[in-house]
Amino acid sequence: AVSSGSLLLHRWSTCYRKMVNIPKTRNTYCRKCKKHTPHKVSQYKTGKASLSAQGKRRYDKKQAGFGGQTKPVFHKKAKTTKKIVLKFECSKCKAKRMKPIKRTKHFELGTDSKKGSKNEYGGKYR
Repeated sequence: AVSSGSLLLHRWSTCYRKMVNIPKTRNTYCRKCKKHTPHKVSQYKTGKASLSAQGKRRYDKKQAGFGGQTKPVFHKKAKTTKKIVLKFECSKCKAKRMKPIKRTKHFELGTDSKKGSKNEYGGKYR
């Protein structure tokens, strides 16, 4: 029998192997239209940090002058991947919403995931 600890470890280790390939359009529920409509799918990217945000102004004020680094700098990075966040945009009303999916190292949007599928009878060294 397999213990639950090793089963969890097995599931954790296999979730990074596969490449995630997601189509560029998806028919899903729109909260604004209150029905299923085609949505355009893209990957969420963080916007440019604002210099006028309160935290940034406070940090810059504290850093100014002599005294070196005043706040701790994070070094103990443990994760090798980030959770992929999909951005859905309704094609009818242009409403947008985000949906996080699982962690993965390789992520593609609507492309053929078969590498080098030019010849079905072998690759480079045949």
